[in-house]
Amino acid sequence: MDTAFGYRVLYTIGFTPWDGDVVPAELRDLVEGPNALTPGRALDIGCGTGTQSIYLARHGWDVTGLDYVAKPLRRARSKAKAARVAPTWVQGDVTQLDALDLSGGYALLLDLGCYHGLAEVERRAYARSVAGVAAPGATFLLMCFVPGKRGPMPSGASRDEVVETFGPDWDLEEAHQGAHMSLPRMLRDAAPTWYRLRRH
Repeated sequence: MDTAFGYRVLYTIGFTPWDGDVVPAELRDLVEGPNALTPGRALDIGCGTGTQSIYLARHGWDVTGLDYVAKPLRRARSKAKAARVAPTWVQGDVTQLDALDLSGGYALLLDLGCYHGLAEVERRAYARSVAGVAAPGATFLLMCFVPGKRGPMPSGASRDEVVETFGPDWDLEEAHQGAHMSLPRMLRDAAPTWYRLRRH
């Protein structure tokens, strides 16, 4: 199944377990923890309905939320208005960020489930594309399921793959399995793993 088509179908039928209203502890630690990052420009990749973008904006970040599908972006705009924050919302292909109206220089990049749902050829293009808009020393917070066959749901990515794919441009600083996430039965074996990388 084409990746973009698959996500459009899942949003149409309302099956979007990745797109809840919970801000993960890993992001909260970067924003509010003892070694919190200084607010700057942030790119929320595969932002969905905008939960993480809105959270970052509330904490002083200049946020761009990016998604390929129009429907969740409409919901994101509504949620942001209600929250009285104003992230920039962009519809586009994460593998071709240079074709979008993005000025680059992002200090924080966040992906809570976009990369691990892409086809192999798209993953290489994604890595090049994301590196191109990151500021030197930028932090990249990436969540991936472990590899597995899950029908239309993300097939996941291994630690070795993450290191190999992003290694030319990023250093892996930390990797750990995340705390409990509320997932449907077909994803009980997903073992969500968080990666924190730093741009060379």
